[in-house]
Parts: sequence; structure tokens; C-alpha cells
Amino acid sequence: MSKYSKVAHYQDFTELKSTILLSNNSYDMEKIEKAYLFAENSHGDQRRVSGIPYILHPTSVACIVAELGMDTDTICGALLHDVVEDTPVALNEITKMFGSDVAKLIDGVTKISKIHYSTKEQQQAENIRKMLIAMADDIRVIIIKLADRLHNMRTMDCMPEQKRRDKSLENMQVFAPIAHRLGIKTVKDELEDRSLQYLDPIGYKEIEDDLLMNEEGRSEFIESIKEQILDKIEDSDNVYISGRVKSINSIYKKTFMQGKTLDQIFDVFAVRVIVDTIPQCYNVLGVVHDIFKPIPNRFKDYISMPKPNMYQSLHTTVLDSKAIPFEVQIRTWDMHYTAEYGIAAHWKYKLGMGPDRKGKVKLDENIQKVKNMILDQLETEDSTDIAKNIRNDFEENEIYVFTPKGDVINLPKGSTPIDLAYIIHTQVGHRMVGAKVNGKIVPIDYKLKTGEICEIITQKEEHPNRSWLEICKTASAKSKIRQWYKNEKRDENIVEGKQLLEKEFKRNGINLTEEETKEIFKGLLVKRQYNTIEDFYAAIGYGGIQLWKILPRVKEDYQKKYAKNIEQIDVPQAPVKRKKAASGVVIEGTDDVLVKFSNCCNPLPGDEIIGYITRGYGVSIHKRSCSNVPKDISSCEDPQRWVSCYWEDEVGEAFRSTLQITATDRTGLLADVTIMLSNMHIFIHALNSRELKNGKAVVNATIDVVGRNHLKGVITKLSDINGIEEIKRL
Repeated sequence: MSKYSKVAHYQDFTELKSTILLSNNSYDMEKIEKAYLFAENSHGDQRRVSGIPYILHPTSVACIVAELGMDTDTICGALLHDVVEDTPVALNEITKMFGSDVAKLIDGVTKISKIHYSTKEQQQAENIRKMLIAMADDIRVIIIKLADRLHNMRTMDCMPEQKRRDKSLENMQVFAPIAHRLGIKTVKDELEDRSLQYLDPIGYKEIEDDLLMNEEGRSEFIESIKEQILDKIEDSDNVYISGRVKSINSIYKKTFMQGKTLDQIFDVFAVRVIVDTIPQCYNVLGVVHDIFKPIPNRFKDYISMPKPNMYQSLHTTVLDSKAIPFEVQIRTWDMHYTAEYGIAAHWKYKLGMGPDRKGKVKLDENIQKVKNMILDQLETEDSTDIAKNIRNDFEENEIYVFTPKGDVINLPKGSTPIDLAYIIHTQVGHRMVGAKVNGKIVPIDYKLKTGEICEIITQKEEHPNRSWLEICKTASAKSKIRQWYKNEKRDENIVEGKQLLEKEFKRNGINLTEEETKEIFKGLLVKRQYNTIEDFYAAIGYGGIQLWKILPRVKEDYQKKYAKNIEQIDVPQAPVKRKKAASGVVIEGTDDVLVKFSNCCNPLPGDEIIGYITRGYGVSIHKRSCSNVPKDISSCEDPQRWVSCYWEDEVGEAFRSTLQITATDRTGLLADVTIMLSNMHIFIHALNSRELKNGKAVVNATIDVVGRNHLKGVITKLSDINGIEEIKRL
């Protein structure tokens, strides 16, 4: 059964005071009450879309922040987070009444709130950049924003369906990965589960029903396990044992995305053992392995090798006497609090609770690591990389690699020796010439694995390679390579960038002069603050601009601006930009879904198709005329499983065509054909002519066009040349 209430949940100031009292933390209640009264007076009669008094939203957000153990200023910032944006109150007034720290938090949250996410990748990436800037200044800004987003998700039912889906997608792509990297598991899990409810309500409901069906048996099973463990532990009074059910979104990823069933997932539920000290953790592990049979290769020691988000625990998967697999997690109370609240735990410790000074220093180091990671994201010139980098660097896909000195380095899954070199030191990365893994030479694109010992081989000179940008995984490594080329190789970058652009122009059938190139990129030059076209070429050369991302828009502008003089051309408008469907099929209303083609009808491109949401295998594609597809979807069983889909549209792609032009032989014929094609901005691959015995000449021209109508227009214009009798396509 879902642990999240489906009823819109609001908490008033009385509940906030109770939450603060139960926390046993030291708070300035006078300042918090002053902030509440100021917010209540400022919002006045304002109401939420649901009709609820607006003040209940900031008090609810403040409750979430207090539950995370945040300090007085963060709670005040939560209470006042919408005052500057939604009321006439100015930021300087907040500064005078509550101090510069609270004002800075509100300003950061307000800037993030003003971001209007767009479906356009470029716009969304720029907005994420602004949010990261606010985060880098003070991590508490994003914690307030996460609490604000979480409460909005708890009260989202009153919003239009499309807005619910848009907000949910933002959560999955941006806010949940950030919550994970900050270690705030409670917020991350709830954001993902509530988002999944709106993105795939059918899949969510199926998993929820399965969990509900097995709830009673699972409770009895966990109680049995608890009794067996407690019976074997000598000092059991200081041991706390509970059951943990995996989040619905985590189960969804393994069932619907990986094609597994619930029976194939070992950690759907786990027994969590919490003790006082680290030695007790390992003692309990020995007891568990003595009672139950451990499954090979299913033990993870996150105590000796913590995750980058500070998570620590012992994980082991075992079998009971009936061969039922389950996971056991063993941790101390300090580890448990950090596992649930992550970096938010830092402020709890600042208030006098938690570990000693050494522990506080470790937490400060982790906060600095997150800030450095954020700054690495901001250094990338191509802002469309930011969203992808957040998922790569912030999500839970870590590996643990040893250096020859025995240091443990955390890296994203898929990282190479290049990434490791740049994490060790920037100069190590610049001077790298090779790598050894477990004593053997490996290619630099080798994918590192947990437990391997990697040694970086260097030389005296610095010489990073441009091709490394396509090999390395981390944003940090990419940023440092680009910075080196930007600073050290400007002339080389300009030449490289110009050649790359010309190559892409040729491939896409674009033929522009130097001045026309400047004109078509004018907007981009201004936006990126490039003073000259050479700066633009240099950015392409060192990887600051990736041509494959900007060429579709350039091609569209080119066709509109320079093909307009060709008669009878009907160049189709570019379709709405969407993610490329790897399968060649677009499923309406969703991205990144597993697609398979049914064997019963074997649909081919061009066939009218329809999709069926299967359990565990994504969407199955059928011909609409298939005997297994109901003629009337609305009256069939489970009509909601049938979804609209269509083949990926390839309109607008350039293709090569050869024309055979027959004309009266004369001086200047070939020149006239060349000039006419050049005036139409047609890219010419080959052009040649030969004389015929009857006084005629044949010109063969191999050119790029964007479709049949475009070709028809080109032929029409060429026919106006003096002496041309016939033009046909070979």
C-alpha cells in the first residue's frame, strides 16, 4: 500500500510549533513566530487554486523543512519564501526585519521560482543553470525549494492534467536527482513516487496493488526475521529492527524498464537493523550470516566506502529457511539520520546534536563537494549538457575505484581513466598518456569497475586530446579539457571549428558565404557573447559548442531564408522537437519507454499502428488491422492500456540527387548552371559536362535537396537558362 496520502495535506502554524518542539533542537521561536505573523499579514486573503488560504502553504513547507532538521533561518525562509514574489513586500524590508541570511535565502528561492520551464531543451537547460547558481551560494536555498516542490506535489490534484505531468517530469529530471545527491532520501523517494502517479498512473497502480496484496504476509515475515535476529544478539535492548519497503518508483524501474517481475527483485522489502556503534554493525552482520544463508556477490560495505551523498550502511541479501530472498541493512543511528536527511543533517549537528567535531568536518567536506560539483556544471558552455550532467553526476550510479596508494575514488558508472585522472588533479588529467588497471595497460576509453586499482600514466608535457570529450563521463573532466583548449590553442581551435562547421554544412546541404554565415549565427553570437565569428569557430573547436545540437535550427533558418526565391518549393516546417525515438516509434504522451514489435502482425514503417502497455515489457506495437487489436477500443477490456503511437517523422533531411541536363552546346553553359545553383544556395557535390555529336551537350549535376518539392523548384529555375531543352533525374 502507498505510504503517501492521496488527500491534499496542509499544516498550520500550530502543527509547525509541535514539529519544532518534538525535534528537541534549539530554535529561536520568537524569530520564527515573527516570520509567520509577517507572512500571514503579507499574504492576507490570498488563496491557493484549491481555495485553501495561501498561508497554509508556507507553514506546510516550513513543517517539511523542520522535519529535515534545518535551522531557524531556513524555517523563517520557508515561511517567507513566497512573500517577495507574490506580495508588495520588497527584499530590503525582509533584510531589515530578519537579517541578511534570511533575505539571501528568500532571494535565491524567488529566483528559482521565477524559472518557467519550457519543453525546449535549450530553455530548460538555461533555467537549470540559474537554479544551480542559487544553490552554489547556499545549499539551504535548494532545500527550501525541494520542500516547496514536495508540498506542491502533495496538493497537485487540483491542477490541470498537463501541468501535473509537466511538474512531474521536472521532478524526475532535475529535482529528484538533486535531492538524491544531497542525500535527502525521504524527499527524493516521495517526489519520485508522487511524480510517477501522474506520469504512468496505470503502472503505479499495478505495483501499489501488488504491494497491498502482499502486505499482511510481508508484515508476518518481517516479524519472524526480527525475532530470529534478536534471539541471537546478546545486548538486544539497544537494537532497533524495522521493515523497509522499496519505493514504488524504484520497483517500477526494475519491472517496467528492465522487464523483471516482483519475484525477481531481491530488495523489494528489507529488514533494517539500527545499533549504536560501528563495531556492533559488523557483529550484527555476523549474526545475520550465521542465521541465514548469504547470496554470493550481494554484500555491500557502504560504511568503509560511503556513497558520495554520505550514505553509510552494510547491505547483505540472504535466504531464509524457505529460500525466500530478502535484504538486511545494518547501520548506526547517526548513519540512519544521514541516510534519511543527507546534507540537511549538517544543520541538525550545528544545533548541537549528532557526531563529534570530526563528523562535522566530514559533513562540511561533503557540502563543499556538492558545491564543487555544481560549479563544474556551470562551467560548461553548452547549457544543454547541464540536465544530462545532473543525471550523470547526481544520480545513484556510482563505482568505487582504488588508486595505487589505496585511496578510494567515487565515480559515476561508465567512467573512464580520463575521469579518474581529472578527479585526482587537473594536471594529472592534462598530462595523462595512458592507464593501467590491476597492473595491465588498458585503453583510455576503458569503463572502470568497482574494486579495480587504476594507475594513471603521465608525461611532463600537457596534451589533452579533443577526442577525450566524447570518451569521458564526468562534467568535471569535460569542463577542464575544454578550458585547456580554450586557453592554450585558440588559433588551432579556430581552424578546427571552421573545418567542422564546413563539414556539417556539406552534410546538411547548406551553402553559405562567410558573410551569410555570420548573419545566420548572429543571434547565437550575441547570446553567447562572442565578439567575432572567430570566437564562435574557436568555441566549436574546443567543444564549447556542439554542432549537432544547433544545426537543426540553422538548417531550418537556412531553408526559410535562402530557399525562398525558388519557385514552387513547399519545404515542410520542422516538426515539434521531441526526443529521438530509438525504436523509430513515438508513443504519445511519454518518452524513454521500452518498445517491442509484436510477432503476430510484424508492423513495418508506413503501417497504421497502435501500442499496448504490457506488464514488464514496455509498449507492444501492433498494426491497427491486427486480429489481436479490438476494433472498438473503448468497449474492450482495459481500454486504458491501448495508446496512440506513430512512426518517427524524418521530414526535412537533405538527400543527394543527380540531374541530367540536356541543352544546346554553347560557351558558358556550365558556368550558367553553376551560377544558378549557387544563387539558389544549392550544395554541389559534382558537376561535369560532355559534348554530343548532334550539337548538343549534357551536364550532370549531383546536388543536395530537402525533398521532392524542393527538387521540383530547382528544376524549374534551371529550365530558365538559355538553351536548356530537358532536365531529368537519374
